Amino acid sequence: PPSAPPTSPAVVLDRDGPLMQEVHYCRDPEKVRLFPGVPEALQRLRSAGFRTILVTNQSGIGRGTISQDEYDAVHSRLLALLGSGALDAAYMCPDPPDTPSARRKPAPGMILEAARDWNLDLRASWMIGDKAIDVACGLTAGTGGILVRTGYGASVPSCGAHHIADDLPAAVRWILSGAAL
Repeated sequence: PPSAPPTSPAVVLDRDGPLMQEVHYCRDPEKVRLFPGVPEALQRLRSAGFRTILVTNQSGIGRGTISQDEYDAVHSRLLALLGSGALDAAYMCPDPPDTPSARRKPAPGMILEAARDWNLDLRASWMIGDKAIDVACGLTAGTGGILVRTGYGASVPSCGAHHIADDLPAAVRWILSGAAL
């Protein structure tokens, strides 16, 4: 039988740069610092019917620089700061860059997994990140791409993004103003 048609638009988010300040291989939950307005922006997306999905490369795990337990502690702190229900799901890829991977951004594997798990309409969805690999990941998966100028985004060229925003709240305002692919 044919599968059900996708039903939910989503905003897929990179972690370090768009949501929280960049900390090189963050292993300390006390170093998690959200950018201003991030929890409220995620709640606005949720209220508008978007799923919110985190996709993050964490090669420090694959490299042995941070442990899974340290990642889990940082992730728990992030979720606590974002507030209850801010994210529908989180996908993490521990693969180091020198290992072939269908999941490590810019490969679209984590977004495609989320699309299957959450019945997402990728054509009505957006990927927000602060690096060219984030935008490329979204575009390859079939979403729109938004580059934010927080994190590494301050020095990234447009990289094919549909929109460039100062920060996550500005990107969300743009999406909610009726942006479409």
